[in-house]
Amino acid sequence: MHTIAKEYLLLFNTLTDAEETLHRLESRLMEAQRQAEELFLEHTDPDMQSAD
Repeated sequence: MHTIAKEYLLLFNTLTDAEETLHRLESRLMEAQRQAEELFLEHTDPDMQSAD
């Protein structure tokens, strides 16, 4: 049986962690975009302004 060198395990684990971090960041950015769009629409929708 072949063993995987420690440096390759380190690299694989680091890449896996980075990928997971990027997915979380993508979700946070998408949520921020959604919230920003909602805020924008609240300030540009005439019906919303008359309710204030």
